[in-house]
Amino acid sequence: MAKDIKEVLTDCTLCYHSCGAIVTVEDGKAVKVKGLESHPLNRGVLCPKGRAALDNVYSPDRLKYPLKKVNGSFQQITWDQALTEIGEKLLKLREDFGPAVLGVFSGSIGVENLEMAGLTHRFEAAFGSPNFFSVESICYRMRIRTRQITFGKYPTEELDSNLYVLWGHNPRESDFPLLLAIKKNLKKGAKVVVIDPKRIPLADRAEMYIRIRPGTDGALALAMIHVIVNEKLYDADFIEKYTSGFDKLVPHIQQYTPEWAEKITWVPAADIRKLARLFAGTKGAGIYQGTCTQDQTANGTQNSRAFAILQIITGNINNPGGWVINPGLPLGNIGLDVKEKPLGADQYPLFYEIEGKKSHFGVVTCVPESIPEKIKAFLVIGGNPVVSMADSNAFREAFARLELLVVHDLFMTETGRLAHYVLPACSHLEKWGLAYTYNVCHGLPYLMLRKKAIEPLHESWSEWRLFTELAKKLGIGKDFPWKTEEELIDFELARTGLTFKQLLEEKPEGAFFKEKSYGMKGGGFLTPSGRIEIYSSTLEKTGFDPLPSYREPQRSPVSSPELLKKYPLILSTGNRNIYYTHGQLRGIMSLKEKSPEPEAEIGPETARIYGIGNGDGMVIETNRGSVRMKARVNERVAEGVVLVPHGWSGEANANLLTDTECREPIMGYPEVKALLCSIRKA
Repeated sequence: MAKDIKEVLTDCTLCYHSCGAIVTVEDGKAVKVKGLESHPLNRGVLCPKGRAALDNVYSPDRLKYPLKKVNGSFQQITWDQALTEIGEKLLKLREDFGPAVLGVFSGSIGVENLEMAGLTHRFEAAFGSPNFFSVESICYRMRIRTRQITFGKYPTEELDSNLYVLWGHNPRESDFPLLLAIKKNLKKGAKVVVIDPKRIPLADRAEMYIRIRPGTDGALALAMIHVIVNEKLYDADFIEKYTSGFDKLVPHIQQYTPEWAEKITWVPAADIRKLARLFAGTKGAGIYQGTCTQDQTANGTQNSRAFAILQIITGNINNPGGWVINPGLPLGNIGLDVKEKPLGADQYPLFYEIEGKKSHFGVVTCVPESIPEKIKAFLVIGGNPVVSMADSNAFREAFARLELLVVHDLFMTETGRLAHYVLPACSHLEKWGLAYTYNVCHGLPYLMLRKKAIEPLHESWSEWRLFTELAKKLGIGKDFPWKTEEELIDFELARTGLTFKQLLEEKPEGAFFKEKSYGMKGGGFLTPSGRIEIYSSTLEKTGFDPLPSYREPQRSPVSSPELLKKYPLILSTGNRNIYYTHGQLRGIMSLKEKSPEPEAEIGPETARIYGIGNGDGMVIETNRGSVRMKARVNERVAEGVVLVPHGWSGEANANLLTDTECREPIMGYPEVKALLCSIRKA
């Protein structure tokens, strides 16, 4: 009998890129995955994670049915029992304490999985709670908010550039579409600058390699601005036509000399001047921040402000290779408005609201201290905050105090082990969704239908089915009116002029939604002044420096001399690894063979001082806790610095070392990129 074979054009959800993929399905089972050549981002290439997607989907470790914790152990139950009991507990808590007693956490920021984030937010809002959290409040949102403060909109980097300034960004491990573009454009004469405490492989092909002390990026950026201003290397015409506040920047920047920055950053003043001249002298230059490298520091918001001003004063806005303002994608908003402010909005108002534009995210670093006084129940959807959020000790202790913790995931996680109920989730191949990519050359965004390639395995449910059925138990079913996932997709597409059927039948490979346009076209920036704000009136109104400034890390050799005696080394957590996305895929054997265990990197002189050899077991300790990892002695790493990967669980969890109370003051991000630690041979 002939097999039923079909090829499904879809995307990968294992990181925010949403690369195109082709999945071969035989008799209802996915048997092969490869890159989609027509996709403009990955051009037929998949990273190791994407190539291992089917190992993840068909893993024997997948959750197969709903679980309830009874006397400390999990027991199998039905979906109806799970939702009935969860619904009863939520209604009782709302009756006793009000709707804000519920917090929800989405593992997606809404880029790689729009429906996960949107439906989670909709459910929490329909219940009446404002407390929606995700990785956004430790990751990309700061950059978005800061650029909105400056431009009124959100400009993004190009894939093609004449000068790539990789500032704490290692595309080889975390951004392979950008790596493909860099390699292509190097052959055409593009240049690369690498700013990093580690000499990454791309630095060997770079015009300049800048070794920097972790956490001091803002000081380097300010000194570059100083050089560009004082040597009159700026684009005077662009500044005059489109910006406000340059006259105030000039006297402000005088204090930030290259010599001042050299003492702070470890970067020689001569190199700072050379870098500033190179950047200012290149049309089509872009700063490529690490995904959250500069955000998760004491100076996070002001780092992003300084980078924006470097782009602005050199005229590298809305030109090929610079930052280009994103026209946006007019998808229907799955979420619902909530009148009340989420947790952290009063303490960090700019994370919540900018000139009337409100965000529905709460500040996740405020969660541990708010349990159980403010939050008594938590739903965690596709995330593992006990491992992925700063200060795992604080989150574990807080979640243990919850009256109700529910986790919906593909696998049992450390967060799941603390839960009262664990519910099996669908993989991306088992549900419908929308995929979009916003930083593609020649046009943006790129929109694609994420196809349901196979039926849900075991008793797994999609987020749409989970929230639709749970909403019925709570009497809020009217807020989930879509009878199918296909109807939900059509709702999202309503304002685009496209339909589910069109993306399925006419454009299965996806399509550019809008053409990218360069040039300023008269400005029209959605800022208080209507111009690009070098001097930010929004920051000024909220009591923060309206021009970028520098703040030393809270725990550094400079600011914490009392800790330095016990913890003499600089710790930077969050090292990326091409084989994993945060805590995902850790159980996939084909990937574990390539990266079987966590390795903390140190320089050879640091290793010699502490008697540690390459491959030795090593204990890394901070004032919050300790971890055990294998030592990797690497001459490419700056001496006195310890680079620790994240996403590993158990005694190798990097967030056992971090502290949720150590926060950036404007948006509340945790400081995890520049702490103090000690090491010893295990």
